[in-house]
Order: sequence, then structure tokens, then C-alpha cells
Amino acid sequence: MDYETILFEKDGAIATVTINRPKVLNALNRATLEDLDRCFQAIADDPAIRVVILTGAGEKSFVAGADIAYMQHLNPLQAREFATLGQKVMNAIEQLDRPVIAAVNGFALGGGCELALACDIRIAGENARFGQPEVGLGVIPGFAGTQRLPRLIGKGYACELLFSGDIIDAGEAARIGLVNRTVPREQLMSSCREMAGRIAARGPIAVRLCKDAVNNGIEMDLGRACRYEADLFAMCFSSPQQQEGMKAFTEKRPPLFDSDKD
Repeated sequence: MDYETILFEKDGAIATVTINRPKVLNALNRATLEDLDRCFQAIADDPAIRVVILTGAGEKSFVAGADIAYMQHLNPLQAREFATLGQKVMNAIEQLDRPVIAAVNGFALGGGCELALACDIRIAGENARFGQPEVGLGVIPGFAGTQRLPRLIGKGYACELLFSGDIIDAGEAARIGLVNRTVPREQLMSSCREMAGRIAARGPIAVRLCKDAVNNGIEMDLGRACRYEADLFAMCFSSPQQQEGMKAFTEKRPPLFDSDKD
């Protein structure tokens, strides 16, 4: 599938999606959101893909935000429609039944920070910068930043970032739990590929169900969530992948998870 504003590559079980608007620091406009929506729908339909890496072109920016030049003249109805489209894309990434790793190079501001928040794991280069600076433009985040940020880092830290519009560096982002870890800028993609490879080597159905359990269980009370986990645990035992994984363990050999359809 051809895209106007993103690049898509597949290497075995690992897909890499690159937002490719480096001249505007990969800012998100309608075309970019529509490309991402189509791309993640295609990924959802491809069982051979087990892990996705999402990044931005160039060294300066993951995504510097939503495209202000595009948003500047929107009326309230158009603004709501743009926010709804952005939220649809973030939801598609978060709800994809496979892990998505954000490889954050440079700026991840506004819509870029919200895009990273929709991913399951965030790895940041040491040059990364994060923030929700929308209040400085007279607006609030529109792609669910006010909702995902406090769920990830807690209400206090989230309110500080949302109310002040401050931009923080990669070290501070790691300290407050906004990113999983930081790595030297030149090692960012290799670190993400190494992590993606380790995940892709695990039982693909089990990994999918782990993501399901986390995303759905976190919104439940603990008792209901534990029952939900037990249901998913039981489902694993209907799959040949469980049989292969446990057999390989007892035979002291690596498992061979050949088919993602089992």
C-alpha cells in the first residue's frame, strides 16, 4: 500500500512505520492521520506482523505536534472532527492486538507526545524532548493527551505538564515514567529492533493476550480483572503454541512458534 506521508517497512515479523514529513518536523496534519489510520488497519489484517516500531524521519523530531498551519483556521466543528480523527488513530494504535514500540527521536510534543502515549512501550533517544504545550496556543490537547498522560504518569505530574506546557528532556521523562528508558541517539533504532526481536520470538498469541489483559484489565476493579486474566490464561491452553512452548521448555530447547494462526 502506498502512503503520502509515512513509510512502511516489514522485516520478517517486525514492521516499522516512519512518519515522513521531516521538513515540518513530522507534524500531524489530516493526510498524515489518514495514512496512519490506513497503515494500522493493514497491520491489523496481517497476522505475519508480530511487533510494530513507530518513529519519525530524521534526527530532529519524532513528531513535533499537530500541524498548526493546518489547524489555525479551523472552526469549532472542524476542530472537533480533527480531534476525533486523531483520537481514532491513537485508539487504533493502542488497541492493535500486537505490541507497538515508539522510537522517540527528538521532539515529541503535543500530538507527538499523544502518539507516543498510545504506544505500549516508549524508548527515547537522549535528544528526545516531551511535552503538551497546547495551552501556550490557547487550546488543550485533542488527541486524548489529557486522558492517557495521567493514566501513565499519575495526576500530579500530568497536571504539571498539561497546565504549564513545559517541555522536559528524556532523562526527566524516564524519571517520571513517561518513557521506559533512554538510549544514546545513535543506538535508538537498534535498541528498538533488539527489543522487538525479543518480543517477536515469544508466543505471539500469548503476547497478544497479555496486551489484551493489560489494556482491558486496567479499567476494571481488581477482582473482575483477575477473573478476566484467568479466562485469557485458559484460552492459551487451546493453542498449539502453548503445547510447543511448554514442550520446548521441558526439552531444554528454544520454542518454534511457526504459525500465528494456531
